Amino acid sequence: MTVRLIAAAASETGGYRASNQDAAFVAPWGVAVADGVGGGPSGDLASAAIVHRLVADGLRIAGPEDLGERIREANWDLRAHVRRDPELAGMATTFTGMFVTVAGGLLMAHSGDSRAYRLRHGQLARQTRDDSYVQALVDSGLLDQTAAASHPRRNLITASLTGGEADAVAVFEPDALPGDRWLLCSDGISDYLDDEELGLLLLRHRDQGEAAAALVAEALANGSRDNLTAIVCDVRDGAADGSVGATFFGSARARFQEDLEVSAS
Repeated sequence: MTVRLIAAAASETGGYRASNQDAAFVAPWGVAVADGVGGGPSGDLASAAIVHRLVADGLRIAGPEDLGERIREANWDLRAHVRRDPELAGMATTFTGMFVTVAGGLLMAHSGDSRAYRLRHGQLARQTRDDSYVQALVDSGLLDQTAAASHPRRNLITASLTGGEADAVAVFEPDALPGDRWLLCSDGISDYLDDEELGLLLLRHRDQGEAAAALVAEALANGSRDNLTAIVCDVRDGAADGSVGATFFGSARARFQEDLEVSAS
């Protein structure tokens, strides 16, 4: 199977945040969303730095180990920022991304509570597990999934990218086929739209950009109090064009690449 991605995104600060700490990119060879961790310093810098570093080499991912190494190198950039400015200590970001390999397959990487969903034959299914306190309660049987959606500590995450050597990222091959539609989003979307609403909006809007904008608009209408980012991505047959550059959204658009490139030494 050789695939390419047709994707678009929408990102908004929302009415309750001073800045957009979400970052995202789309390209025929990859898509990703990162959400600066709330309560920490410079979440917008953390999310933007990770996204920019990961797309710097374009379509050159050979396999899971290679993607894991690319993420580790991007994570080192956060540590370099903190070494340069100790006031940034504690900055962190979630990350969820899907990438085409040089062989034409797909890989996914995930840390935190930004999510990936797959729509296949009209059925929506979440493809990532939240690294969160509430998800741990659900997994242990102490909380049901319905109650988890409104739990007061639902945004307390247990994994993220901080620049630390012990940061954990899951890298895996997703169950993806040509014809699938994928949604990658920050919790400003998933906390305010249930699976039925997500699925209906993805089905209603065939155009990827219109679907992404509709998801953001509907989450805002439902009272989202966070930054909101949605990526809608369709998997298609055919080789991805690795020469096409990435389009950035959120803090990754606000912060230019040349401002983010620092030495990790």
